[in-house]
Amino acid sequence: MAFDFFKKKKEETKLEDLVLSKLKPGFLVDYDMRTHKVLAQNHYKWEEGAVTHEWELKEGSESWFLERVEEDGEVLWSLSQKKPISMLEGDIASHIEKNEDPPEQVVYLGKTFYYEEDDIGEFFRGDAKDGLPFVAWDFTDEKGEESLTIEQWGETKFDMTLGFEVEEYQFTNILPGE
Repeated sequence: MAFDFFKKKKEETKLEDLVLSKLKPGFLVDYDMRTHKVLAQNHYKWEEGAVTHEWELKEGSESWFLERVEEDGEVLWSLSQKKPISMLEGDIASHIEKNEDPPEQVVYLGKTFYYEEDDIGEFFRGDAKDGLPFVAWDFTDEKGEESLTIEQWGETKFDMTLGFEVEEYQFTNILPGE
């Protein structure tokens, strides 16, 4: 009993904290019959004032990004993966460097995505106080089922994510971390 004083008290997780919007690094969550571990919790602040919350999930060798944003009072969820921008047909990075914008449509593995909107934001990793500035261009496929985002970080670094909308109820068995 006397030695209990020196033991670090572990934070207790309450049942009401086991919801998707309160995921923390170390938590486990099931999606599509596979268990994912939360590696990081980040957020984006957009020029117009909106905030997107992001959780980096790992399942086996795959990394996923779960995002939550509120638009017009509605909560929207999406799941995406990073892909090399070189997988797009043509040299899109050079096109952006020359024109300061991507083309109106891009093609990924034979599927055409159409420009929707762009935004300027800052990315905050974990609890960081200083954000990294970037520009994002959003595209959607013809059916509106998949989204593709191209991000520009600085003058010549580009990232691309491919994703789709998900519903909160599709994520189950949320368990606290170690």
